[in-house]
Amino acid sequence: MPHLDPPAPLSGSAARSAAVSVGLAALWAACAWTGSHVQTDPALHTAALFVHLAALVVGFGAVLAIDYLGLLWMLGQRTLRQFVDLTAPLHVPVWAGLAGLTFSGILLEPNLDSGLTQVKLALVLLIALNGVHATALHRRFEDLDGTHPPQHLLVRGGVSAAISQLGWWGSVLIGFYNTQH
Repeated sequence: MPHLDPPAPLSGSAARSAAVSVGLAALWAACAWTGSHVQTDPALHTAALFVHLAALVVGFGAVLAIDYLGLLWMLGQRTLRQFVDLTAPLHVPVWAGLAGLTFSGILLEPNLDSGLTQVKLALVLLIALNGVHATALHRRFEDLDGTHPPQHLLVRGGVSAAISQLGWWGSVLIGFYNTQH
């Protein structure tokens, strides 16, 4: 029988990302369960819808700004240092928007029996987990101190941006569809 080496221990950063990811998944599950058991009156539903839309503007707007700045960097219109410095403060509104969307979504009484709602909730979890990865990746780009990143980091950045866009746009489209039907 071949000898298998034990897996290498996670680095501090990887362990932190894993712990945050597990915590986010548990919080996501708790929010989904709570949302399926809450009933709101029309006034609270309307207020939650307003908060939901405002959080979408804040969170997705920041995501679009980050991805636009990334595109400018990839096109040679910004340096890596500029990209890292300009996008660092945008992580706060991304996470604030995602949190606002999640917690206001509880009060919107999601129909968990709907396949589209299940897909939307899965996309929200994907966005959050990808956000943990993107935050760690941003730290890696900061550590490069403006030097050209290795190919694997560029690929990870591109995949992360694509997942982010897929998740946010998919959630928006499903949310819009659900409000019309």
